[in-house]
Amino acid sequence: MPKEFEIRREVVLPATPEEVFKAVTADTGAWMFPTEKVSAVGGSGPDDPTVAAWEPPNRFEVRVEGEDGWFNALEYLIEARDGGTAVLRYVHSGVMSDDDWDGQYDGASLHTDFYLHTLGQYLRYFTGRPAAFADIQGPAASVTPDGFAVLLRALGITDTMTVGDRLRVELPGADPLDAVIDYRTGHFLGLRTDAGLYRFFGRNAFKAPVGITLHLFDGTGEGDGQKAGGAWQNWLDGVYTTDNAG
Repeated sequence: MPKEFEIRREVVLPATPEEVFKAVTADTGAWMFPTEKVSAVGGSGPDDPTVAAWEPPNRFEVRVEGEDGWFNALEYLIEARDGGTAVLRYVHSGVMSDDDWDGQYDGASLHTDFYLHTLGQYLRYFTGRPAAFADIQGPAASVTPDGFAVLLRALGITDTMTVGDRLRVELPGADPLDAVIDYRTGHFLGLRTDAGLYRFFGRNAFKAPVGITLHLFDGTGEGDGQKAGGAWQNWLDGVYTTDNAG
């Protein structure tokens, strides 16, 4: 039987409520993924039928309902704080299949932490700058117990490297990447450069391919963003050849 879930978070963000509201409603491609056409994740404004609450700059909620009591909802409550900051109270609730419910919940919860951290990075370093987005998915060969570890080794990430450490990543067909680690857990890695956020997802832990998202703020157009994504896709596919992964 399907089973309900709820994920709650509270984070302090380095931005005004107006900037946070815009980020979670209009600029989701800058820190998560574009949501204009994704039900129960983003909304295009108060006239969108999935939008349950639109009270800028303090409250935004989207909700989709289906058969047999199914629903999926996100709520963002935003309050101003001293020093030009804001607190975001975030709630994701809905219904998940009872098939591996714990695994699904853990995956959603851990992704939430990573996305909200990335939201903070965007607001701190790139607020208001247009983002070119690219989504790269690893091959089936990455769905192994060591799939994410293989990716980290290919990037040059060692076991002792942690948040604040710097590294240089070189990809064929792309400019070298001088980056700082801004997030690292057992399943996720965040790299930040002067011009973008690079997110690495160890979804092999959740029986899916590893993934990468690019959020580029250097004035790169959508076409050039896809070109950058293509270079990363070629690199990622090559990481999981027999020679690299074996």
